[in-house]
Amino acid sequence: MTPRRRRLRRFDLKKAMFILPNLFTVSSIFCGFYGAVTAAGATGAEAGADLYRACLAVLFAMVFDSVDGRVARLTRTQSDFGVQMDSLADVISFGAAPALIAWHWGLQSFGTLGLLACFVYTACGAIRLARFNVMAAASHGPSAWFLGLPIPAAAGLLVAVIIAFIQGGAPALDGTQRWAPVMMVALGLLMVSNIRFRTFKATRMTRRTFGAIMAVFGMTVLIAVKVRPSFAIVSLMAAYLTLGLVEEVVRQARRLRESGGDAASPDEDEDEDAEEAFGEALSEDDDDEELLD
Repeated sequence: MTPRRRRLRRFDLKKAMFILPNLFTVSSIFCGFYGAVTAAGATGAEAGADLYRACLAVLFAMVFDSVDGRVARLTRTQSDFGVQMDSLADVISFGAAPALIAWHWGLQSFGTLGLLACFVYTACGAIRLARFNVMAAASHGPSAWFLGLPIPAAAGLLVAVIIAFIQGGAPALDGTQRWAPVMMVALGLLMVSNIRFRTFKATRMTRRTFGAIMAVFGMTVLIAVKVRPSFAIVSLMAAYLTLGLVEEVVRQARRLRESGGDAASPDEDEDEDAEEAFGEALSEDDDDEELLD
């Protein structure tokens, strides 16, 4: 093989490596699209089965979404294009698709209230992803925290509840279960909140960490065997949500105790740095818009 062909082969291989993580992202988009289309056709006696398949599609989208970033890091093919594409995929798979599934699941029976609840969830998901992109562009390396509930976690909890509802043999929503639109709005507000949730990216595999992982895994399997697999997913997602809320309450309580001191706590410094970086990134965006105008 001539040197020229070797160079061309290396170049083609490098381009193929850049395509690989995007294939997982596109697969996530397909799962979200399939879920939305399947939910739209959920009518008649097969409505429950169609909604179940739609929810499973969103869960599969979560798997592809969790893989694409890791593949990009392993192959060293991270790019700004991949970041933007991943966020656009998340808007479809974890924003619009779960909201449409919830709408056909029964939120349409609430009329305008159900429509607003689905819209708030989708809009907050888009806002959360836009904020994440701005902060990611202003940061230097991975963070140990998500600011606001990650949209895949919100979507996972939503579809897990729907699956548990369907597998439990309960009838479709009839407009009396007020908790359903409240849950949609609450998940949306948590996504745009300033509550921090762990990313687990900086977690070291110690004995304590390994023991915690095995305990969570054991409890999940036990719930899946004794109750239903859908309840295991609900429990797992609810545990992640509860962990973030409890840690935020503890963090705020510690700040109140230390508010009389002169030195700021480490958490306060982290928040101030994040807010400063977010503000600087927004200022840069504003400058760009002024130049375009």
